[in-house]
This record gives sequence, structure tokens and C-alpha cells, in this order.
Amino acid sequence: MFRHLFKPDPARPFQLVKFLSWSSLVLILASILALSVFIANYARETILNKNHEFALLLAENLNHQIYQRFTLPTVLGFGRIELRQPAQYERLEQVIRSTTHSFHVLEVRIYDHQGAISYSTNSDLVGQTDLADISVKNAFEHGQYSFKLQKKISNWMAMLRFSLEPDSIVLRTVYPLRVERTLGLREETIMGILEFTQDITADYETVIHFQWLIIIGSFTTSLVLFFMLYMIILRTDRVLAQRISEKERLEKELHQNEKLASMGRMVASIAHEIRNPLGIIRSSSEILHGRAKREGSPNARLLEAIFDESKRLSQIVNDFLDYARPKQPRMEQVDLVRVWEEIFSFLASEVEKHNVSLEKDFPEQLVVSGDKDLLYRAFYNIFVNALQSVPDNGTIRVEMNPGPDPEVTVSDSGPGFEPSMLDKYLEPFYTTKDTGTGLGLAIVGSIIKNHGARIVLSNNDSGGGRVRVIFPVAT
Repeated sequence: MFRHLFKPDPARPFQLVKFLSWSSLVLILASILALSVFIANYARETILNKNHEFALLLAENLNHQIYQRFTLPTVLGFGRIELRQPAQYERLEQVIRSTTHSFHVLEVRIYDHQGAISYSTNSDLVGQTDLADISVKNAFEHGQYSFKLQKKISNWMAMLRFSLEPDSIVLRTVYPLRVERTLGLREETIMGILEFTQDITADYETVIHFQWLIIIGSFTTSLVLFFMLYMIILRTDRVLAQRISEKERLEKELHQNEKLASMGRMVASIAHEIRNPLGIIRSSSEILHGRAKREGSPNARLLEAIFDESKRLSQIVNDFLDYARPKQPRMEQVDLVRVWEEIFSFLASEVEKHNVSLEKDFPEQLVVSGDKDLLYRAFYNIFVNALQSVPDNGTIRVEMNPGPDPEVTVSDSGPGFEPSMLDKYLEPFYTTKDTGTGLGLAIVGSIIKNHGARIVLSNNDSGGGRVRVIFPVAT
């Protein structure tokens, strides 16, 4: 099944490469997504560890401040600590609030040895005994501090939001309050358990923004690089397809030329063999026809038909020989204006006979490099074709443009060329006439090509055929 789906196309050799490039893009994007998640998790863990370190420093500072600014003065002043007394409670609250100021602390609690809340920034919680969890008990029993992350939103849901509400991510720290080693005490005694919560939502937002920055940056870079590579592949594919198509066209043309060359050699050999006998028949029929016509013989019409047909066959033989053995042009300076004036003079009677309107747009001189006789014959055939195609009272227009590439354009008011067969008219033996050999335009094309010029067949917008001959710049 897959062999049929991805069967290579010789004309499109990069199809598999394009498929692999798209598959690679999917794998790259998936890898980038996985890598960004890994980096974001690593960044999240790093920030969380930093928050743990800051929380631990804050807890140690709170422990020191409470002991130095509250515990010692209270013991010295009152003899014992009783937070039920408003003065002591207010003193402790003042110490805690001044210490936790600007540290995003949401709440501070102090548990006594029975697990009851002896102090809280939320005075409604003071005296409650059911809020101490296992971390508070472990702190009493083992003197260990602990951290706990409290989330109101999951990591994946947090990624889908550009900003988080305050208190969405809270860090809870449990720390044993100790008596510092002063006044000769050998060890630190646990006075109570300190618990405080901090809002670290802003740090999590930073991680989320960093994660999106990685994803968007990586995706954008990958897409830009991919599409640059893909455009290169498409361009290479087009160029290679064009070259393959051109190669096939040239191979087909070479094969066709080989066939035509072989046929031309055979036809030329046959034409050469019948040329001399045909010339004798033509000249003999011409003499006999003239004699019979003078004598009033009833055979005069028959001899005239023989002479006309031998003359037509002689022209066909000459066309075959001219196409099969094209003459190489003698490159010299040729004035096309003079060439066309000679053609008009020679065919003036035919133009007048069909009442054809002849329009000319010539410069004073248009010089190209070529063979005057061959160019005369090529333009003669083009003009005769136009003359034969236009109806009586039609129009033929000949223009010359001496621009960078000298150009001669012959337009007529006839039926024009068949658009779907434009490539066929210059091929040998192709004709739309009942009595034509199909070699006229083929010989013209051969002559023009041997001059390094181009011949272009098309139709006028208003109807009628148009033949353009474009020469290289004369040197």
C-alpha cells in the first residue's frame, strides 16, 4: 500500500524528499514541544528551590527576630510568655509584621506544643487545635522544617492563561522556632512551630512566560528554516522537472530529426534520380505543347496538362531537395528593406489580381547579417502563404522594427492559424492545403534557424495570421 502511495515519479524526483521534510517538521516540532516542557519544568524546579531557600532564610530571620526582639525582652520584663496578654501579643505581631514586610507573606501562624495556634496574623484562628497537620507534628518531634506547594490551578491550565490570579500558587513553610544558644544554654530548645505562606504566583508566571517564549521562538525558527528549505526543494524540483521535460523534448526532437534525416536522405536520393528525367519530360512537353498550339492540334490541351503537372512535380522535387540538403547561408550584410521591395515588385501582378491591399511600415534601412538569396526565398514563401490565405479585397501588412533585435512582422486578414496546431505548421509535410507538400514553412523555418533567428507564428487580436521573424543584433 505504501509503495503505491509513495511511488516515485521520474518527472518529480523530489516528491519523497518533500514528504520526508514534512515528516521531519512534525518530528522537530514534537521534539521542540517536549524540550520546552522539559526546560520549563527544570526552570520551575529551579525557581521553586530558590523560593525554598528564600523561605528558609525568612524563617531563620523570623526565628532570630522573635527570639531577640520578643522572647528575651518578654521573659526579662514579664517573667514568662503569655500571648493572652494583649501587650505581649501586640509586641509579637509588631515584630512579625516588620520582619515579613515586602516578602509576599500571606499568613503567619505559631503553634504551641499541644498543636494549638497561639499566634496568627488572622486573629480568628487563635486557639484552634485542629489545623496542625503531620508536617507540624514532624517539626515538633524531629525538629525538621518542610515546604509544601499549594496550587489552585494545574500546570497545564496555567500555561493556557497569560496571567494568573493572585494566590494561585502558594508556598507553605513549616519551621521549628528554637531558643538560640545564649545565656549559657548548650542546645537549642523548640519553643513552637512557625508556619507561614507566601504568594509565589509571580514567579510561576515568569516560568510560564519563559516556557511560551521557548515554544514560540523555537517553533518560529523551525518553521522559518523549514519553509526556506522547502522553497529551495520546490525550486530545485521545478528546475529539475523542467530539465527532465527539456531532456525528453530534446530526445524526442532528436529522434524525430533522425527519422526525418533518414527519410530526407532517401527522398533526396529518389528526387535526384527523377529530377533529370522529369526535366526532360517538362522541356519536351513544353516544346510539343507550343508546336501543337501553333498547329491547332486537338492534343494541345493534353500536352498543356502534361507540361503543368511536370512543372508542379519539378517544384515539389526542388522543395524536397532544398529541405533535405539545406544550403548554408553566406553571412554578409543584407538590407531587408531592399529584399522586400524586390518581393513586392515580383508579386505586384498577383497582389493586383486578387485586389489585396498592401500596407508597409518600413524604416529607411534595416541591415542584418545573412544570405540575401536565402532570406529572399524565406520571405517570399511567407508572403505567398499570406497572399494565398487572404480572400479577395483582403489586407497584408508588413512591418519592420529595427530595435535591439531586428524584427519583421507579416500580418494578414485571412482565417489565421489553428491555435492548437501552431507547433505543427513548421514541421515538414504538415499542410492545410489540398495540393500542398507541407514543406513551404518547413523550408522557411530551416532558413531562419540557420541564420540564428527565430520565427514565431500567432494570430492577430482582430483575426488573421501573423508571422514574426526576429534576428539577432547585426554585428
